[in-house]
Amino acid sequence: MKALVLLSGGIDSTTALALAVRQYGRDDTAALAVRYGQRHDKELNAAGAVAAHYGVPLKIIDLSVIFSNSDSSLLKGSDAALPQGSYAEQISEADASTVSTYVPYRNGLFLSAAASIALGLGCESLWYGAHADDQAGAAYPDCSPAFHRAISESIDEGSGHALKVEAPFIDKTKGEIVKIGLEIGVPYELTWSCYAGEDKPCGQCATCIDRARAFAENGVADPALTRD
Repeated sequence: MKALVLLSGGIDSTTALALAVRQYGRDDTAALAVRYGQRHDKELNAAGAVAAHYGVPLKIIDLSVIFSNSDSSLLKGSDAALPQGSYAEQISEADASTVSTYVPYRNGLFLSAAASIALGLGCESLWYGAHADDQAGAAYPDCSPAFHRAISESIDEGSGHALKVEAPFIDKTKGEIVKIGLEIGVPYELTWSCYAGEDKPCGQCATCIDRARAFAENGVADPALTRD
């Protein structure tokens, strides 16, 4: 293997996987999904479908015990209700620096665990889908350019300069990511972004709002909303 991609089953990580496969080929690309105590398995099921589409192996690891003390509303053990509205609205209403769906240091943990797996597979690069929209208002501080630089330097040093961290969308919006994906035929109908685990996306949570805007900016309907 040459590349390991953190794959949540959403738009950003799926597009990252598509780019990695284009660069390295499916035989030299693998995907990693994480069970972290999320409220539902929709995103893990989507990750499986996306990995199968690209013909790459998918490993799923369980890190849920690490977040057992967190009250993030994204986790099944939380009593907090899933918030509605955009991230900007949530931060303003709560007078907080992060949103309630922020899972403490999730990207740091995922990337550290993934780095060990990537090195074991002999990979030279580790990809993840952090992007500019998630940095807005510091809603998710572990998606910022500063965090990316720090974790990249840490993994580079800790791996003996054997592993490079790639965040191809760190300066791009979700709309720009979708534009790239549409151009290379990413199967967005297989992806899942909604925080709720219903049969269809709720359309009200922040990630649904961001997703709808991204497709609207590109003048196309979200294929996940029109699938059977």
